[in-house]
Amino acid sequence: MFELTSQITTESQIRKSFGILKDLGKFRITFFVAITTSFGFVMFSNTLTFDTILSAFAVFLMACGASAINQVQEYKSDLLMSRTRTRPIPSGHISLGFASVIGAFFLISGGVILIIIFGIIPFVLGILTFIWYNLIYTPLKKVNSLAIIPGSLVGAIPPIIGWTAAGGNFFNPIIIAVALFFFIWQIPHFWLLLMMYSNEYKEAGFPVLTDKFSNLQLSRISFVWIIGMGFSSLQILFFDKTINMITSIFSVVLFLILTCLSSSLIYKKNERKLFVNNFYFINIYVLMIILLLTIDKLSN
Repeated sequence: MFELTSQITTESQIRKSFGILKDLGKFRITFFVAITTSFGFVMFSNTLTFDTILSAFAVFLMACGASAINQVQEYKSDLLMSRTRTRPIPSGHISLGFASVIGAFFLISGGVILIIIFGIIPFVLGILTFIWYNLIYTPLKKVNSLAIIPGSLVGAIPPIIGWTAAGGNFFNPIIIAVALFFFIWQIPHFWLLLMMYSNEYKEAGFPVLTDKFSNLQLSRISFVWIIGMGFSSLQILFFDKTINMITSIFSVVLFLILTCLSSSLIYKKNERKLFVNNFYFINIYVLMIILLLTIDKLSN
């Protein structure tokens, strides 16, 4: 009986520890960062290999490190918002010092993999992403409600890391088009999230665009960015001549569907459900474009 109780306690502690790491590293978000890295790798190499996974894992580790350090930076603000006060630091599950150590470990581990296996350019890009996110965007969003626009550069770099890790040229127009697509996507993604939780952001002391624009105005601005995101995805087809006609047709159809669905932002009554629906629409669209182009590349 004692051994069984001890085993249950150990398993419970392991689950709790993993849960803390998962929340500290924001695994759901950083996993998507890893996907965009592997997408950039596949866009250049047309293959899915161990190196594809390894480069994505390295960026995943660095993104987890940046997320952990971000939570160290913002734990006071997190404590003021109901959707973030249960995070490991504000909830008291982990200390600031230990969270910093874990963040540094993740960051260094990912960086070491990048520089040893894939070279200096992917490594420098990884460090640049960390600097931009933690040292520029994080402080900036506390003083400027438009910080998300320069901050979106953070999401544009991971596919370039994957591309260069596979041996691609940093200045190739294909990967620049891919990076632009992910850059534009993040802006309506954040603004829709903002309209869902604007009161919490205000209470936490963040400047918000809902103080400058009404929800209707901001939803219409978001619609324009969504259309821009759709056009930027089609721009990838323009630069990459190897993409087949069927993929191109499906991409255009997806863009038209997205346009129809998101047009509700222009004329419908502004309510939380509207913002939630469109938040999911644009994220599903991004995943579908990634899936389509990945299948196309791997079938070549």
